Amino acid sequence: MADTNVDVLVIGMGPTGLGAAKRLNQVNGPSWLIVDSSDKAGGLAATDVTPEGFLYDVGGHVIFSHYKYFDDCLDEALPKEDDWFNHQRISYVRYKGLWVPYPFQNNVSMLPKEDQVAAIEGLIDAAQEAAVTKAKPKNFDEWIVRQMGEHLANIFMRPYNYKVWAVPTTDMGSDWLGERVAAPNVKLIAKNIILNKTAGNWGPNATFRFPARDGTGGIWIAVANTIPDEKKRFGKKGEVTKIDADKKVAHFADGSKIGYKQLISTMNADQLVEKMGDEELVKISKGLYFSSTHVIGVGLRGARPDRIGDKCWLYFPEDNCPFYRATIFSNYSPYNQPQKDAKLPTLYKANGEKADSSEAKEGPYWSIMLEVSQSTKKPVDEENLLKDCIQGLINTEMILPEDEIVSTYHRKFYHGYPTPALERNGVLAELLPKLQAKDIYSRGRFGSWKYEVGNQDHSFMLGVEAADHIVNGAVELTLNYPDFVNSRANTERRLN
Repeated sequence: MADTNVDVLVIGMGPTGLGAAKRLNQVNGPSWLIVDSSDKAGGLAATDVTPEGFLYDVGGHVIFSHYKYFDDCLDEALPKEDDWFNHQRISYVRYKGLWVPYPFQNNVSMLPKEDQVAAIEGLIDAAQEAAVTKAKPKNFDEWIVRQMGEHLANIFMRPYNYKVWAVPTTDMGSDWLGERVAAPNVKLIAKNIILNKTAGNWGPNATFRFPARDGTGGIWIAVANTIPDEKKRFGKKGEVTKIDADKKVAHFADGSKIGYKQLISTMNADQLVEKMGDEELVKISKGLYFSSTHVIGVGLRGARPDRIGDKCWLYFPEDNCPFYRATIFSNYSPYNQPQKDAKLPTLYKANGEKADSSEAKEGPYWSIMLEVSQSTKKPVDEENLLKDCIQGLINTEMILPEDEIVSTYHRKFYHGYPTPALERNGVLAELLPKLQAKDIYSRGRFGSWKYEVGNQDHSFMLGVEAADHIVNGAVELTLNYPDFVNSRANTERRLN
């Protein structure tokens, strides 16, 4: 018998769970509770702070939105003008010692001449092939070659995406792409090569905002603070150990039990079915693939170098560094690192040499956040990863060998990226309806396993729409129609 009974139980206080709770709190309908095994809200959008005072998001998150409701909820949680910084994205790809403006495939004009020639030949071949081939691409790799040709595939798209997804592009489907990858305009590329011009900013995150204080995680703590305390349970009171789907009872680490009529779960779908002990669903979930993510942070003493400037995030397709992306996290907010007058000792120099002095000294300080993927198809030397990343920063001229490192950070996320593998859609088409038949709504980045609607705004609305569906039968647009949500046909879409 349950200790407490509610109409709707929400598991997980990341963006998806908070979206569901926010909506349930507004409609004044069913009774509900939200639980989380952590001691704070945020989930995969949380922020960690090092002992020295450097902040690192647990991934490369920025805020851009397709939904007015999402905007309104964030503005309610952080309503003051000085709660936010607004940024223009300044993003590059590192290739052959050059900084090529993002997206790489639209800025062939910035490549060496031999690469320009080979890229144009590949683009023309791809355009000719596309004119006669109407069949849907068999996988992501085929989509890349059809869109960009062999040369751009070989020098950027294949190596970069392998570093991100930790699987070859041939193992991935192509129906997740939507607005995620810019399809090149061959005429514009040729024009820019002749005129020696770069392409303009592309994509939904060309502008973005970032919280002034407490990192991305501060947003979700603020959103959670708009929800009544009596509706939230953290720690062992919120750590699910078992779900009895037949009796509709969730068991928790502190020994308590909560009965429910409907369950919104933002847990990883593969772990959810394990906690249910449902052998059929566990077997089905084996077809869902994911990669792990290592987030590495490096805090440095000194003024931000001119070579770094206002750069936001940077991409690295080459094998001279283990990371696929670097974020200049100190550029997002002056409060993402200790203030100048904070005194910190130097741990060591970037080249591994001992510091000139063990004395704690003032700043200023700046920081870089790196992401490294891992899977059985892309192993990582975890023990030496921090050292290898620092060497990679030197190799790519992000930092100098003599730079003083005052703080480091390393955290592994076992579930990092939900892989849009070839098998994914078939698995989800079977798994999610079977769960819903048991009144379990598996939603969120790893709950519904759809990377194409896995950003913070999407994730939040997956929760909102699940709650709306439970309360009044509304259609879950984000889950079922991701292409529409991400398209210009979506009149709620926010482009700036």
